[in-house]
Amino acid sequence: MIPDLPAPVIGAVLLAGGRGTRVDGAVKPLFDVGGRTLLGRAVDAVRSAGAEPVVVAAPVLDESLTVEWVREDPPFGGPVAGIVAALAHPGLARTDWTFVLACDLARPDLAVARLVSDLALLPADTEGLCLADASSRPQWLTGLYRTRVLRAAADRIRDGGRDAPVRELLEDVSIAVVAASDDLTADVDTWEDLERAREAAAHPRQSPSPSPDVQEES
Repeated sequence: MIPDLPAPVIGAVLLAGGRGTRVDGAVKPLFDVGGRTLLGRAVDAVRSAGAEPVVVAAPVLDESLTVEWVREDPPFGGPVAGIVAALAHPGLARTDWTFVLACDLARPDLAVARLVSDLALLPADTEGLCLADASSRPQWLTGLYRTRVLRAAADRIRDGGRDAPVRELLEDVSIAVVAASDDLTADVDTWEDLERAREAAAHPRQSPSPSPDVQEES
């Protein structure tokens, strides 16, 4: 009988330090959706998948959350700079995989459940997976990546990732792009998005089942 393999050790990087320019400078991660902030919902989602540590790239937004806070220097350097700063946390060096999630996702619970369910379907040499929206565009900030590969990419990127596009960080990473429905990838960028998210939270659906519909990217 083939012995069971140990479960992978998973950590999380949550990005919550943006300027909120499309919502008049409001702090989007603190928007209430269904009685919980978007940030709190993201933390709950990765915790439910066993993520430890959970590192949030942002100023301290909610002292009640049991997370590690980091900040890129200088602030507002963009998501890649936030990822690079978070990956320096020593606890993540002990993990096999790391979630990378933007904290403006309307349904992080569904996104995380899909990523975890599809992780077991990946070929052994795949270095990460992310969801794609309905138009097949990869959503790099809704992903799960091998930690050692992500940290190596962070070490190579120029200027600590300041103002760099996310694709530059991941350009040498072998990623499976998973087709997903809009409710898994919908984010809250505008006030109209917030209203839609609140309406959806009032009528939740169950987590999706695994799907083999993936595309390889590198």
